[in-house]
Amino acid sequence: MIPLLTRYGSKLAAVLVLALGAVIAVNAVTDDPAEQDAQHPSQAAAEQQAEAEAAYEEVRFQHVNYIAETAGADVTVKAEAVADYAIAKASGLDDAEEQAKKAAEEAAAAEQAAQNANPTSVDIPDSCDEFSGNRATGCAITLEKGFDLEQFACLEKLWTKESGWNHLAKNSIGAYGIPQAYPGSKMGSEGSDWETNPVTQINWGLGYISGRYSNPCEAWNHSVNNNWY
Repeated sequence: MIPLLTRYGSKLAAVLVLALGAVIAVNAVTDDPAEQDAQHPSQAAAEQQAEAEAAYEEVRFQHVNYIAETAGADVTVKAEAVADYAIAKASGLDDAEEQAKKAAEEAAAAEQAAQNANPTSVDIPDSCDEFSGNRATGCAITLEKGFDLEQFACLEKLWTKESGWNHLAKNSIGAYGIPQAYPGSKMGSEGSDWETNPVTQINWGLGYISGRYSNPCEAWNHSVNNNWY
């Protein structure tokens, strides 16, 4: 009986020694059990699975079609669905950005046009009824700017002499429009439509006269004495 137990005990001891040797060998490679777990292939696969699931869940609610397409699918199918959605989303953003840029440019152009252009006609008061065409427009704007009909009488003579109240008039040296601005592009400060809009030209001309001569009659007197104003 004792020899039999001794034999079994020897075998058991040998097995324990081998097992202990295996543990020591593993610990010799790494002393950190957590690092061992992290490096295990099953752990890496689990982490990849978790990352793919998180990415999928992040966009799933934004694109309902992908929910049906990827129901019960594996990680690869879900990842492909996410990639397809990202491409479609990026393309849509590019289109939206282009449309927004175009709309902003159009709005800026419209705003600029509104700032630099005057209406092509004005309300003519009864006191200006004796005039017609550009003269009636000039009379209305003159009164609007605080001058009286006596001042407009001087203005009417001045611009009859200069252009005949023709908003397309141009002389040999390049003076242009009703007030014969030289060069005509000066009137661009009043509006971008200065070449064709009599209202823009009259507003600019009256501003020029006010700044240089105070009023139309002073400008007319200067023109009579010097043949220019």
